[in-house]
Amino acid sequence: MGKGASSSDEPGAPAALELVAVVGDAIAIAPLPARGAVTLGRGQGCDVRIDNHSVSRAHAILHLGPTLRIQDLGSVNGTFVRDARSTTDTAATHPLRKLSKDILEIAIGERLNLGSIPIVIRRIAANARRSPASAPDGAVVRDPAMRALYDQVTRAARSTISVLILGETGVGKEVLAHAVHERSKRAPGPFVELNCAALPASLLESELFGYEKNAFTGATQARPGLLESADGGTIFLDEVGELPMSVQVKLLRVLEDRKVLRIGSRSPRKLDVRFVAATNRDLEAEVARGNFRQDLYFRLNSVSFTIPPLRERIAEIAPLAERFLAAAGHTLDRAEPLRLSPEAVGYLERYVWPGNVRELRNVIERAAVLASGDLILPADLPSNVTRVARAARGTGTEAPASSDGSEPDPGKAAERQRIVAALEQCAGNQTRAAKLLGISLRTLVNRLAEHKLARPRKRS
Repeated sequence: MGKGASSSDEPGAPAALELVAVVGDAIAIAPLPARGAVTLGRGQGCDVRIDNHSVSRAHAILHLGPTLRIQDLGSVNGTFVRDARSTTDTAATHPLRKLSKDILEIAIGERLNLGSIPIVIRRIAANARRSPASAPDGAVVRDPAMRALYDQVTRAARSTISVLILGETGVGKEVLAHAVHERSKRAPGPFVELNCAALPASLLESELFGYEKNAFTGATQARPGLLESADGGTIFLDEVGELPMSVQVKLLRVLEDRKVLRIGSRSPRKLDVRFVAATNRDLEAEVARGNFRQDLYFRLNSVSFTIPPLRERIAEIAPLAERFLAAAGHTLDRAEPLRLSPEAVGYLERYVWPGNVRELRNVIERAAVLASGDLILPADLPSNVTRVARAARGTGTEAPASSDGSEPDPGKAAERQRIVAALEQCAGNQTRAAKLLGISLRTLVNRLAEHKLARPRKRS
């Protein structure tokens, strides 16, 4: 592990760093300056606030510069670092040394504890905006349904028609949007993306369509919008179902006329852009409710692709986890690559993943921070993952043997495990479990009977 924050991909430039804290089953991330002192603690005035009772109001100071140093401020529950004097160094043991108002040099990727909260300083990856699995040429496509989907995408990408991508939150819609662009003749052109849920209506208009000088207060110079920036390439409208009606009207005109009119302008500009949109909403239902224009829906939905949830792509869970783990190890300056234990992989494959690929990435990043050695163990996984997975393999959850004594169908056994895990995760609420599994309540009740599983009572 390299000491200090001076190394980077560019010689002589300080590394861009961030602090990662593991609070319960979640991780919190805070960017760090290149140099200076950063106060860590629970108090409102701290530069990085960690809201946990074991962290003092002013717990420690992190000194950034040519070297990284941690300084305890007399915290009640202590600041702990790895004890370099200890001869014990195994994957299951992480001997710690308590600092008492001391200051000590630390390394990027070295695990510390503020009270009971593990923290680590890691590099910000140069491609942080795109996950390791986001590049289509490196996308994990192992499931047969996903292979068929990518074949369809390849054929559709050759045309210029608009594409609508559907699927649950975190399922990988951006990854597929990149695939549409990079497998088309527009691949040399720009790929411009906008999260339609991230900006208010007034900013959405100016971001999408651009504006002329003096079009409104603060418009000191003309600025092209994202649609113009994507000319010759692809515009990706993520969460398109969140677009306000006023913006939908203007976007429809662009799709029909292939011209864009900046705010404050009277002269439309020609546009050569391919539209790819994505949403986790049922747009047909939104049209019926009057929340989404039907004509815009038809324009965007020249061809649509629905991405299966991760729980239906079990063959891709381990390869995706390994991708995320390799990236996490790189940001932590790990001397040896991190590996997943077979037991940890088993837990990951039995979990239901309501947050899909995004949740898997967060789980793996958390495990990389907590791992004492180079092997990710079940103890490094969040409790909700291991609890649900244990329920899926616990007493009475395995598929019963066939009446003729033959081995049970592996597909049926996996389905049984997913049902049990979903019910456990939803505290016995069958309606929520059915939604999590992507099936109707009636279908869930029928599957319970088919697998000889008792209908659970809802737990509080």
